[in-house]
Amino acid sequence: MTGLLSMVQLSDSAFPSGRYTLSYGLETLAQSGHLTTPSDPAVLAALLRDQLRLSVGPSEGVGLACAHRATTGPHSVDLELVRRADERLTAVKLSREARETSTRTGRALLRVASSAFGSGALALYAREIAARRSPGNHAVVLGVLSACLGVPRLESVAGELFAFAASWVAAGVRLALTDHGTAQAVLHDVRPVLAAAACQAADKDVADINSCTPLLDVMAMRHEETDLRLFAS
Repeated sequence: MTGLLSMVQLSDSAFPSGRYTLSYGLETLAQSGHLTTPSDPAVLAALLRDQLRLSVGPSEGVGLACAHRATTGPHSVDLELVRRADERLTAVKLSREARETSTRTGRALLRVASSAFGSGALALYAREIAARRSPGNHAVVLGVLSACLGVPRLESVAGELFAFAASWVAAGVRLALTDHGTAQAVLHDVRPVLAAAACQAADKDVADINSCTPLLDVMAMRHEETDLRLFAS
């Protein structure tokens, strides 16, 4: 039960890691006319399913799973495995914004977690980040932290994918692409894909970390150059 409660706490939108600053490409999709205001719920659900299957699951999900597997106790972590997962996750993020927001939210999570929870393994990893021997991506930090808190690996991955999906639809509401009720319907609709993506990611290794969403990568690159932005990505 304590592991479940820890997962709920870490995936809560109120947790101060900075997720609320991210639109995950939605802002540029709306600005470029690829999404209408409001958008068809079926289109939003299809887009979110694709991101979970082709990007977030095989990248953040697998990176988190590797970091979780590397952390065998509150004071024990295989830093070499964590570094490899961290570096690979950075490498598959093609846009500068995606890389910077991932490490920024990762460091924010690390600061809060170090203060609120404390952990020898987390402190060891924090030293690697401070020395610039590891990038400190959000999913990798979360993998180490959730293992320290006793959250099982599959549940940790599922919690991260759900937190992404909840933040994604919340960004859609703020961009007037949908309303609160429809956003919850979209979240409900993508549950099977989210669960499948979590199961597929949980047992994979560093070499399996990948992402393939070309349109969203292009949107992220365009977002860097826009004059007016509500979100950081």
